[in-house]
Amino acid sequence: MIRFMTTTTALTLCLAAPVTAQETHQWGDKNANFEPAFENQTRAALETSDYTYQYQEIAGGVEHPWAVAELPGGEGLLVTERPGRLVHVTLDGTVSDPISGLPEIFNQSAGNSTQAGLLDVKLGPDFGNDRMVYFTYAKGTGDGMSVTAAGRGKLSEDYTELTNVEDIFVQTPPSPTPMHYGSRIVFDGNGHAFITTGEHFTDEERKKAQELNNTYGKIVRVNLDGSIPEDNPFVGQEGAEPSIWSYGHRNVQGAAMRGDQLFTVEHGPAGGDEINIPKPGLNYGWPVVSYGIRYDGDEIGTGRAQAEGMSEPVYYWDPVIAPGDMIFYEGDLMREWQGDSLVTGLVAAGVVRLEWDGDRVSAEERVFTDYGRVRDIEELSDGSLILATDYEDGALIHVTLGGSDS
Repeated sequence: MIRFMTTTTALTLCLAAPVTAQETHQWGDKNANFEPAFENQTRAALETSDYTYQYQEIAGGVEHPWAVAELPGGEGLLVTERPGRLVHVTLDGTVSDPISGLPEIFNQSAGNSTQAGLLDVKLGPDFGNDRMVYFTYAKGTGDGMSVTAAGRGKLSEDYTELTNVEDIFVQTPPSPTPMHYGSRIVFDGNGHAFITTGEHFTDEERKKAQELNNTYGKIVRVNLDGSIPEDNPFVGQEGAEPSIWSYGHRNVQGAAMRGDQLFTVEHGPAGGDEINIPKPGLNYGWPVVSYGIRYDGDEIGTGRAQAEGMSEPVYYWDPVIAPGDMIFYEGDLMREWQGDSLVTGLVAAGVVRLEWDGDRVSAEERVFTDYGRVRDIEELSDGSLILATDYEDGALIHVTLGGSDS
């Protein structure tokens, strides 16, 4: 069924020379007064791209889209709708009936916030041969309890059904709090999947992010069938979950590979959204240290942002952008962006583009800001982009170039 007629608009960005962080970054007042650990760890200099963009809304009426994955051969997109539907969307705006075969999706709300549901979707590394699709979701465990889970299944040739569906990761222990699930899944190219989790928000549960006997606030690493890689950092350690790759995370909702490096982006509290490059066995500090503060203004943990033995984020935002997902741009269409990361924002409207000098951010830009809450971004094979807006009446926006100014 067609949910939305396509429309096209164009936007030209005005050119400006790069400016310093002190002169701009008028995104709002800081929540916390912590000093960064090194130059450009936050508020890097702003730049403006010399591009004109063309936007095409290819589908509307998509309910809280959470993730988009491009199918090969021009066959369109797989899109998750958070209430629990996986749909096939063609680039001319046809949205399918829900694909059958998913497990039962837990979609309970917490007050006015609904974070549980069907979350990420990715084509498997060998999709062309085995048609395996991987997804993450909130899994109910009874009595209102739930966990983050990751599953996989074989997609039918006509995009109507998943078969042979199985979980490859189930978070432990079950939580009574339907918040902070993470969760993204990415592949390292060597037969492993990284899955990001959250720590379920409450004061008592967030402490588990520092403990190794659970998978709250962790990056986990499994083989594609869910078995545990023998070289995971805590394999064989008594009392530790062997799936853990890194720990001390809050609510990791974005992840991307740059070569063989894993990058993640996680939500901070009031201030302190972070980008990390998680290394095996390292502790990233939450909730002992943070570059943010509580929503009521009180301190987090020790009241400090840095501590010995706890790894620093490579970049953080205060005020927050409330990050969704991230990618590293690889295409030729926006050639000057090659190697840059594009991070979606739910509070800072649109997308944050970051330029990198090795493992350090060198510049920042805000783009595609007319679309409010952007949950996910996908680079298509031609270098164009798909944005997914996170609303009850969400939309999929196709971004191409309309030319450039000189």
